Amino acid sequence: MKKLLLATSLITLSFFVSGCQQTPQPPKQPVIDESLPVLSDIKHLSDITEVGFEWKPSTDERVQGYYIYRSNPTNDNGKLQRIATLKDKYISHYVDTRLAPQMQYHYRFSTYSKTEQESIPSDVVTVSTAPMLESVPFFQAISGLPHRVKLIWRPHPSPRVQSYIIQRSEFSSTDWGDLAVVDGRLNAEYIDSGLKDNHVYKYRIKVKTYDGLVSNPSQIVEAGTKPLPKPIENLKATTTLPKQISLTWNRAIEKDFSYYKVYRALNPLLFYTYRAKTVEPKFDDLINANGKEYYYKVTSVDKDGLESYRQENAVLGSTLIAPKKPVVLSANQDGKSIYLSWDSEDNRAVRFNVIKKFHSQKQVITGINAREYTDQDVVPGVEYTYNIVGLDKFGLASEESEDAIVSIPKE
Repeated sequence: MKKLLLATSLITLSFFVSGCQQTPQPPKQPVIDESLPVLSDIKHLSDITEVGFEWKPSTDERVQGYYIYRSNPTNDNGKLQRIATLKDKYISHYVDTRLAPQMQYHYRFSTYSKTEQESIPSDVVTVSTAPMLESVPFFQAISGLPHRVKLIWRPHPSPRVQSYIIQRSEFSSTDWGDLAVVDGRLNAEYIDSGLKDNHVYKYRIKVKTYDGLVSNPSQIVEAGTKPLPKPIENLKATTTLPKQISLTWNRAIEKDFSYYKVYRALNPLLFYTYRAKTVEPKFDDLINANGKEYYYKVTSVDKDGLESYRQENAVLGSTLIAPKKPVVLSANQDGKSIYLSWDSEDNRAVRFNVIKKFHSQKQVITGINAREYTDQDVVPGVEYTYNIVGLDKFGLASEESEDAIVSIPKE
């Protein structure tokens, strides 16, 4: 009888080990006791990385617990590996964890005795884990914002989702880095700020579940930040206006233009200080000095506060210089009057003032249109000093001419 039982066991074991290719085989020869009860009607429930099993526990007094075998045809060449020993026969549930998503596994269960002999294994239980969660079903990046990109997506339908992992890459790069984690399944927006102007970025999203599972990335979306306004063109500055430098330039072409900013400096290589803000393509810089020079640059600012680059080369402007001082040609007397004549080197003067000094007194004769003057209000024996001042059409006065000293001798 013992020989018959041993032969039967060997035949069963041989079939168990050398069965068809589709049936997973145990990794080593078990010690089989055919009289031990065999588990049947094993139910299972699959998840992404876990599989839960349930069975009716054995009440046989010989049963000590259960052995659980598993194979992964892809990684284990179909061989069964013992993965668990349940040491209480009243156990009726088991969860196999850390499995790969969307993978097929084969399981067999056996009861074992105190002597570690085990029953004929159960029928093969073939289980497939669920596929990994997909990322968000809708994802969009909004371009054209100043220094930023706005990302929006549709909340993930699975209540298992805990957060969203935002990843970013440069447009020409294949490297991805984690940018932010947005907690809460119902959150559906993220603004990536502090970015370069007129720069394109790539984004993708992964979802993370409460149990730490991370999905594959979403589709890649691209977005660019808003470009700066175009630099101002055709900037000009005057050099022929009194006490003023007038600037003009071409009007900005941006539809969302807001205003212009004017900068000036004493030297083109020095720091440019902010001078004025204007909404028209012109500016009058009022300066209480003649012949004062300044270098200018002008920028355009849009409604989002983005400012264009300044001109590479500044424009030089200056206030009008004063006319050159007149040159006295002659200063004579005839015993009754004094005759003065003069010339203007730059011909800008349109009228003249004659300054007359004597005995610590000073008179100014204005509104002289000619380049000569006859002074009849003189007294013999008194020394008179004359200076001529030229005034241009704007009223700018030259320096005084050199002294012309004349006196009429007493009789």
